[in-house]
Amino acid sequence: MSKAWIVRSGRMGERESWAIENAVAGGGFSEVGSLEKCDSREDVRLQIASSLPNSKPRKVTNFAGQLWALKGRIQIDDLIIMPLKSSKAIAIGKCAGPYNYRDDADPSRRHSISVKWLRLDVPRSVIKQDLLYSLGAFMTICEVERNDAAWRLDQVLINGVDPGSRRSHNLVVADQHVVEADNDSEDLEVGEKIDIDAITQDAIRNHLIENFKGHQLSELTAAILRVQGLTCSVSPPGPDKGIDITVGSGPLGIDSPRIIVQCKSETGQVGSEVIRNLQGTIATTGADQGLLVAYGGVNKQARELLGNQQFKIKVWDADVLIEALLASYAKLDGEIQAEIPLKQVWTLVVSDD
Repeated sequence: MSKAWIVRSGRMGERESWAIENAVAGGGFSEVGSLEKCDSREDVRLQIASSLPNSKPRKVTNFAGQLWALKGRIQIDDLIIMPLKSSKAIAIGKCAGPYNYRDDADPSRRHSISVKWLRLDVPRSVIKQDLLYSLGAFMTICEVERNDAAWRLDQVLINGVDPGSRRSHNLVVADQHVVEADNDSEDLEVGEKIDIDAITQDAIRNHLIENFKGHQLSELTAAILRVQGLTCSVSPPGPDKGIDITVGSGPLGIDSPRIIVQCKSETGQVGSEVIRNLQGTIATTGADQGLLVAYGGVNKQARELLGNQQFKIKVWDADVLIEALLASYAKLDGEIQAEIPLKQVWTLVVSDD
């Protein structure tokens, strides 16, 4: 069976557009020369040691493992996973060609493989928590092996959802020796580092998806909007005729901004029909604006329909909802806080220098 590989696009996602537009993955390691003549991991290590003579042995070893994966381990039709910084979605494709060193390219875009990108907008909400832990590895290039990952990611491509592992498993993060490894850092120590921010966001997202469905999502959204000083009327459970929450301001709650809110708690992306229905509801009710709260966000057709509606309709996917939740959390009532038990933790940020 094909394997699955994470190939990141830079610490800030600076290579995302390049990778997608040119149907490639890779980049980084700009001080390391061509690996075209390398036939083994040891050959790659020697090349890196020559290119980075002042680097610590651990950094050389780490880079060698990653670049040898790009040069010699990733095979045609293996899955390539690129977590996107720009949208927080995940791009999934398949390797379509072997390692290539582009000596005429920008130094940060020379080491690459060809990729046929198949999905550029997989919402993290469709992927279960245990697999999201694996995708939280901080390495630039690494294989995703745990918890039946390759089969599950292939199912995401086929069916749009993660079915979970086909076998029982126990996630042991302590065994996951992962490191941040893009040559933007000067020194790299091998350790057990994961992207804490991403994993925390994923955990909150999954908690909301599991515990706030249907009417409960409407109640949570209304609570957040009330903290922002708005008056909200939540439709009772059952058929809502396209209106889950009516929002206004002023003493009677009917002054502008008058907002119609539609909530969709399914994890997949919603389509253009939902947007058209919301547009119609805004028009018939005389509302000023519409808010669509959808855990999985919207698909390509819906985004195109929203293209000229920036000041009329806003979309909150799971990540935007979480941002609003965190900003309002201290002022939410105790019952909601009990249902979403969060604790702020300060941690030391250790510099790579």
